[in-house]
Amino acid sequence: MKEILILEDDKKLNDGIRLALKNEYLCRQAFSIEEGRERLKEGMPDLILLDVNLPDGSGMEFLEEIRRQSQIPVLMLTANKMEMDIVSGLESGANDYITKPFSLMVLRARIRVWLREEPKKEGVFRQGDFTFDFNRMEFSRGKEMLELSRTEQKLLRCLLEGRGRTVSRELLIDRVWSGETEYVDEHALTVAVNRLRKKLEGKGSPERIRTVYGIGYMWLQD
Repeated sequence: MKEILILEDDKKLNDGIRLALKNEYLCRQAFSIEEGRERLKEGMPDLILLDVNLPDGSGMEFLEEIRRQSQIPVLMLTANKMEMDIVSGLESGANDYITKPFSLMVLRARIRVWLREEPKKEGVFRQGDFTFDFNRMEFSRGKEMLELSRTEQKLLRCLLEGRGRTVSRELLIDRVWSGETEYVDEHALTVAVNRLRKKLEGKGSPERIRTVYGIGYMWLQD
């Protein structure tokens, strides 16, 4: 699953964008340039939604900083509708420029355009002696069939979609228990991960689910 960083200081708008996108993308949030830098240290996303006016600096200047590290798609979010502002943003390296207020439907469409190279995710995942068929809900390690609960299946899929990268505890809770309850104790995630580990990692098997302390979990690739 593609990952998007939403860097917008308006919490209500930031949360609204995340809710609109969370079923299609892994969304990380930041509300300042300082927080944005911290998120980028955790790992480069596949696309950034970047507000122009941030409490601790200019989004335009932060864009130039991003461009020294990566050429990933960056969509600017701003209330400025002046032609010169749009030109300035594009010349600074922005891939697109969306003025507020905007339709979340239009925003999703713009994002899909910039991430259109993403192939459709397969229902079957294979690594080493693991075969996970999410369409048939059949999971095996070698010839041994693994019985996974619905929660464990959701958790496994989230980790696999973000494999090789740290998936935050917040994102996992949001994706695994979305719509089931208003509040989930973080301990429930710890318990679910431990149960999944025991089922996947037999005696002498290599580590597959790594704990990234204080942040989340990572599925290790071969």
